[in-house]
Amino acid sequence: MRRAVLSTFRTARRSAIRKAISKSVLFNRPGVEHALRPFHTTAARRYSTTRQAAFMQIPRTPVAIVGALGAITAYVTYKGPSLQQQSPEQVRSLTTDAPTASPTASPTASPTTPVTHDRKALVVDNDQFFTGQIVGDGPLAKDTDDRGRKVLEMLSPDQATDRLRKNEQSYLVGRGKGVVRYDVVQLPSNDPIEDDHAEKIVEVPSSVAATDNGAPSSDWMFWGVFDGHSGWTTSAKLRQVLISFAARELNTTYKAALSNTKSPFPDPSSIDAALKSAFVNLDNEICIDSVDKVFKNPSKRLGAELLAPALSGSCALLSFYDSRAKTFRVACTGDSRAVLGRKNVKTGKWFATPLSEDQTGSNPNEEARMRAEHPGEPQVIYRGRVLGNLEPTRAFGDAAYKWSKEVQDQIRKHFFGRSPNQLLKTPPYVTAEPVVTTTKIEPSKGDFVVLATDGLWEMLTNEEVVGLVGQWVEAQNNGSSPAKSSGTAWLTSWFNSSAPGGALPVEKGGNMDKTGKVMNENKGAEPPIRQQQWQIPDANSHSRFVVEDKNAATHLVRNALGGKDRDMVSALLTLPSPYSRRYRDDLTVEVIFFGEGESNGVVRVNEEASSQPSEEPKAKL
Repeated sequence: MRRAVLSTFRTARRSAIRKAISKSVLFNRPGVEHALRPFHTTAARRYSTTRQAAFMQIPRTPVAIVGALGAITAYVTYKGPSLQQQSPEQVRSLTTDAPTASPTASPTASPTTPVTHDRKALVVDNDQFFTGQIVGDGPLAKDTDDRGRKVLEMLSPDQATDRLRKNEQSYLVGRGKGVVRYDVVQLPSNDPIEDDHAEKIVEVPSSVAATDNGAPSSDWMFWGVFDGHSGWTTSAKLRQVLISFAARELNTTYKAALSNTKSPFPDPSSIDAALKSAFVNLDNEICIDSVDKVFKNPSKRLGAELLAPALSGSCALLSFYDSRAKTFRVACTGDSRAVLGRKNVKTGKWFATPLSEDQTGSNPNEEARMRAEHPGEPQVIYRGRVLGNLEPTRAFGDAAYKWSKEVQDQIRKHFFGRSPNQLLKTPPYVTAEPVVTTTKIEPSKGDFVVLATDGLWEMLTNEEVVGLVGQWVEAQNNGSSPAKSSGTAWLTSWFNSSAPGGALPVEKGGNMDKTGKVMNENKGAEPPIRQQQWQIPDANSHSRFVVEDKNAATHLVRNALGGKDRDMVSALLTLPSPYSRRYRDDLTVEVIFFGEGESNGVVRVNEEASSQPSEEPKAKL
């Protein structure tokens, strides 16, 4: 096996406990380059796992020599910055041609130094990762030794972009009902991804929902993001049926209101109740009806099919836009988040307004509710988690916190499952009932809403997210032609000013603290947990952001992972599952743009911001 010498420029240590984030290390040293990139399994070459030799002890210095590397997991060529651009003090190379590992001399010292192709590598330890240069043409190998180290070759910037854009979708909405476009993207960290999402536009006739001025119909528009945990089955179930459950409940509510000839529109509280009923009814089907069915027909095959969505869990964030009333409702169960971006016409900047509150054991409101519902159980919330384990206090599935001990024992005896939590006394502890908020949308003012699973909010503040979308809108507007019927033509009427000096076009405020509650705008925002973990040196500087994508959701994810720092993006994306989970979560992001667009009745794929065609989201009730 050929040997190579790896020069490492940066290390990162993950925190064993999320709250002990100050113990995490992402060392930044003067003159030291830092890296990160995506891992694409289709580009992988696999070899024998036979070990050739163990790794050397990693020294305390930022430079480590990695000896004789064995089996390869991923091989992706990265023609990075020339090695000759680095100083001799910073560079040790891993040559794929030399028979032994040894430090190189000065780049100009020897004409025989094998500098034909420059690539970058990522060394993953159990507690650290290292990045560095590879010199030579041979494939980079990987060894898994007794200490769990792995070596991966990082993706190039182009491969990273392909990875980011692999699951992006964008739709242009020509319904003339206040929504002009929405963008979606997903990026997995778990394998398979535990997040999911769903979107649907429903044309509702006036015989179901009253309209204004004799209009024959109105639109109901739904967008949902579902953050699964302990598996993917619950979030997949929500993708399949949650919008249908909500539409049925709303259908009943709106139709009942027609009998009131003076005011044929439903009361706002009844609409909220309909959404809550949809969530609770579906969760009952997942956690209660499934148990009744398998007890009546004790088949392990049927049990595996019906109980899987109950044994795993998922948060849910479902939004509902009524085009007639211009109201945007957000039903939140868990810690996914919705944030409104609204422009100040005087300043040309946007302001971030949270439309949901993170429902976790760290949220004082949720903790107070839980303690009131379970008096005499001091550990109902323990260390910010339900019974010391589950972080969200509201979720679908998670039947271990809903079933009685007797039911769990029966399930485990006849099918499968875990032993009940020792603190379990008065279930259910977790509910799927959402908290519903309502916001009046102003399409003419360029409102937009970002829906995302908590993976995004661990990386960016509300203010940064809204500012980044505003930055993206300005970039698209400046680069579009008003006369051209394209995916950016709708932008031209939005605004006439931009933020100076590359700053994000966003006003201060709208951030949330670590408990998930909105902060006082005069109080400085604490950096998101991943920014603390990665020890971003310029976390408060907007200069670290970049605009490179046609899809607004992809734009947010790229900047969440490092933005202008391409190596940071590369290393975070190169890390394979399960190692990637230590540094980033699954990501699902949707950006909904409101405006006065064309009214041709068509919803079409925006090809320039989509990786592949998807099913048209339009449907009739």
